[in-house]
Amino acid sequence: MIGSGYGRALIAAGLAVLAGGAQAAQCGNSAAGFETWKREFADEARGRASPAAISALMGTSYSSATIAADRGQKSFKLSLEQFMAKRGGPAIIARGRAMKRSQAAMFDSIEQRYGVPAGPLLAIWGMETAFGAVKGNVNTLSAVATLAYDCRRSAYFTDQLYAALALVDRGVLTANTRGAAHGEIGHTQFLPKNVLNYGTGGSLDNASVALNSTANFLKAHGWRAGAGYQPGEPNFAAIQGWNAASVYQRAIAIIGAKIDGE
Repeated sequence: MIGSGYGRALIAAGLAVLAGGAQAAQCGNSAAGFETWKREFADEARGRASPAAISALMGTSYSSATIAADRGQKSFKLSLEQFMAKRGGPAIIARGRAMKRSQAAMFDSIEQRYGVPAGPLLAIWGMETAFGAVKGNVNTLSAVATLAYDCRRSAYFTDQLYAALALVDRGVLTANTRGAAHGEIGHTQFLPKNVLNYGTGGSLDNASVALNSTANFLKAHGWRAGAGYQPGEPNFAAIQGWNAASVYQRAIAIIGAKIDGE
């Protein structure tokens, strides 16, 4: 008869083997393991994603441009003044003021619906894509799949990848969709999960859809109509929900206020 200690050890070893067979696809830190990871992830995704979405996933490739961008986000370490200068703060303010006037009906409609004034929306739009001029040229599914595989933030981007596969089924994303290096799309650069949660319908390559969706995001993160949005004021928390970098948050608040207070 096997002693109780030895028996428990054998049982534990057996459970470890069984658990090993059910492990998630293994992350990696170079292109070498991406194709293996992709096959493993596709096996896991069956039942959660359609055959068409999985087919789109299998067509992705490791995005070196995405990894380079992910490792090189040095601008968030700049001072506020340096960051504003690098992002073209004065130009965003000037153009934002002009767009607030020329598209007043759209911004009034958004504010009536979501309580978010034009200033912070124009600040975000200008900061993210220079008002739609620079939306990125990286394959979106490849970018998100690469970051789901990459060990640095695998869990976070695995959620984004499942959201992206759902968007393939909805026709929002295709195997050829291109956007920013981390998988953001549209005029205000929504990640796939934000498109699912806060998109108001239609393509985010349409400025009105993107701005309505952005206002919806801010409202869902606690934006209160009529309240201030500078640091320490009630709506600054919603801006913090938009981007985790404090220098970015403060820049949005400053630019937005200068546009709103023209």
